[in-house]
Amino acid sequence: LCCCEYVDRRGRRNHLAACCCDCEELDDGCDRWLTCKSLPPGALERIADTIADRLRVPWFSGAVKINVSLVPPLVLLPVFLHVAALHFLLGLIILTSLPVVVLWYYYLTHRRKERTLFFLSLGLFSLGYMYYVFLREVVPRGHVEFSQVVVLTCGLILMLAALSRAKKDPGYLPIPAGNEEPSHQGLPNKSVRGSSSGLHGISGAASSRAVNGDAKGYCRMSAEQPESVKKDWCTKCQLVRPARAGHCRLCGRCVRRLDHHCVWINSCVGEQNHQAFILALSFFMLTSVYGITLTLHTICRGRTAFVALLYCPGAYSDYSSALSFTCVWYCAIVTAGMGYILLIQLLNISYNVTEREARLALRDNTGRRLLGGLVIDTGQYNRGLLCNWGHFLSLGSSPPQRSAEDIV
Repeated sequence: LCCCEYVDRRGRRNHLAACCCDCEELDDGCDRWLTCKSLPPGALERIADTIADRLRVPWFSGAVKINVSLVPPLVLLPVFLHVAALHFLLGLIILTSLPVVVLWYYYLTHRRKERTLFFLSLGLFSLGYMYYVFLREVVPRGHVEFSQVVVLTCGLILMLAALSRAKKDPGYLPIPAGNEEPSHQGLPNKSVRGSSSGLHGISGAASSRAVNGDAKGYCRMSAEQPESVKKDWCTKCQLVRPARAGHCRLCGRCVRRLDHHCVWINSCVGEQNHQAFILALSFFMLTSVYGITLTLHTICRGRTAFVALLYCPGAYSDYSSALSFTCVWYCAIVTAGMGYILLIQLLNISYNVTEREARLALRDNTGRRLLGGLVIDTGQYNRGLLCNWGHFLSLGSSPPQRSAEDIV
C-alpha cells in the first residue's frame, strides 16, 4: 500500500481520493430527508460506520484510520471555553451544559456497550489545555513563582505516570488454551450468570489450582459438574472464575477482583491496576486544587480561593482574566466529579468491597447502606479498617495465595 491507500471495512483496496465516492446510502438518506421520508432501520449506523472507516490520514505503510471519538474534545473544548469567556451568561450556559452533554454521551455508549476514547481524550486534552492556559495567561502576570510552577508541573507528571500504569493489564484471566475465540457449544442451555462470591463447592486440587490462578486451573466446565460451580462459569471466556473476579462486557475479558470499567482510562480497574488508579486520582486532585488556587490568587487578589471562585468582580474586566476564570470553573467542575469518584473508592477500600460487588448487592438486596448510601457493605470480605487497607496495599505484589477470603 502507498501512503494514501488502505483496505476498507469490506476488505477492498481503496484510496483517500475516493473518500466521497460510492456513497449510495448517504445519497439515499439525503433524498429521503428532502422528500420527508423516514430512513430505513440501521441506515444512520451504516453511514456513520462508512464515514468512520474513511476518516484517515496518509502514513508510510498505508492510510491510518482516525478514531472519531478523539476529535470532538480537541476541537470543541477550546471553542466552548473561549466562547464562555466572552460573557458571564455565556459562561454559565456553557459550563452548565457541558456536564449534561458528557453524561448523555456516557449513557449512550454505556447502553450500546461500546468502548470509546472520547473520555480519555477529553481528560488528557483538558489537562494539557489547562496547563497551557496557566502558562500563557496566568504565569506572565508575575504573581506565580518559579518554584510553584515546578511543583505544579511535577504533580502533572506524576499523575500522568500513575495514569500510564493504570492503563496496563488490570489482571486479565488467561484464556484457556485452544479457546482464543470462545464459543457457546457444549454449555448448559440454562442461563448462567457470574457471581462475585467466588468458587463454591470446589474442593481438593481443582480448587487450589482455580484459586491460585494457574492457567490450567481455569478448566472447561462439563454439564455433570455441580450446580454451585456453574454459577462461576463464564460463558463468554469459558473458564471458571476465582473469588471476586468478574467479566467486563466492554473489554470482553474476565478480570481478577474486578472493580469497574472506567471510561476515563478506557480500561478495567482490577487487581493489578487498582492502586495505580487511586494514585492517579489522588495526584489529579492535589494538582488540580493547587492550580485552581494559584490561578484564583492571581486574577482575584486579596480573596481566598473559595470566595474568589464564587465572587470575583474583576474576572471579566479583560479577556485574559475571563478565559482564566472560565478555565478555573471548568477545572472545579471536573475536580468535583473526580473527587466524588475518589471518595467512593476510598470508602469501598475501607470496607473491602468492589464497585461490582456493591452493585450486585444492591440488585440482590443483600448489602447494608452506610454513610448515607455512599458505601454498600456486603459484610463478606470486611475484616476491619486496617486489615482492609493492608489487603488493598498488597494487591498485585505477589501471586494470589489460597486464603480463607478466596474460598468463602
